Amino acid sequence: MAISRCNKCGNITEHERELVGTSSDCVQCGTATSVYDTHFFVSKLSDMYFALRKELNELRIPSKDSASGNLEKPSEVFDIHNSDMLSSAAQHAPVIEWFKTKNITATANVDAVDTTGFFDEAAVAIGSDYELLGEVCERIRYAQQKEFNSNLIYLDKKSKEDVKALEAFIQRLYDHSLIARCISNKKEKNIRIVLQNAPSVRRFFAGDWLEWYALMIGLRICQERKVEYSCARNMTLSFPSNEKRELDVFFLINKTLPLYIECKAGDFRQELDKYVALRKRLHIDQSCFILCVADLDSEQCKGLSAMYGMTFVNTQTLGQHLLTLF
Repeated sequence: MAISRCNKCGNITEHERELVGTSSDCVQCGTATSVYDTHFFVSKLSDMYFALRKELNELRIPSKDSASGNLEKPSEVFDIHNSDMLSSAAQHAPVIEWFKTKNITATANVDAVDTTGFFDEAAVAIGSDYELLGEVCERIRYAQQKEFNSNLIYLDKKSKEDVKALEAFIQRLYDHSLIARCISNKKEKNIRIVLQNAPSVRRFFAGDWLEWYALMIGLRICQERKVEYSCARNMTLSFPSNEKRELDVFFLINKTLPLYIECKAGDFRQELDKYVALRKRLHIDQSCFILCVADLDSEQCKGLSAMYGMTFVNTQTLGQHLLTLF
């Protein structure tokens, strides 16, 4: 599809894709208006929006506690599923300082903890029922990898309850624009999912969903336990050796307790030696250096934890383990 926005009256009109790059008279006021590819137009609009919001967050003056002069604790109640409260340099500062004490330069991606979109809700849904909904995520990921436009979710061998849950979840993905279309075929007992190819959506199904899930589980527990915390996602770590590494999810609890969470929705075994070395480099306790691997069962998690001196969890045991640390 194509789209135009009149600079005079602000009217927005959809056009056929063939009109991209041409000019069309506004249907409301008649002013000549350029026609753009919809994906290009929305991408540019999103870039402007996030740039302005980032600038606003940087300009915010953190409130002070009159007695101690410290920043107010982020454990104050707010909707963790719909807030950009955490998307600021001030919120990330304690994490950056903690890594600085390890002679590591940490660069924050402040937008990576902005939950005003729908990625976090979808991630929690997948992680909370991964045995069922993980199949949808995997079918989408596979189609993306093969550059297919769509893929099928087969329902013929599912129970009525599972079919109902899958249909509701897929409809929710569509409502939140994480897929472009969903076409139900009652006769063939399947649902065709037409992919949404925005880069952020592709990254989500390729594995970002697990990072969002880990972040949201951590935030929920922090609020429930009323602890002071700072958090980060997609932070870049730069080591003195010029090595760079992307951190998946990190929490600093009460300014002293580090929780490092590496998230793996696919193969992880070839990098185990790196994680062992990193844990020792950061001097993080085994219980606080966590590998959340979606496809491991509880027995595998227990065995790998004993072998590698780190804590392995899956989507079902992540929250249980974090509760033991607070």
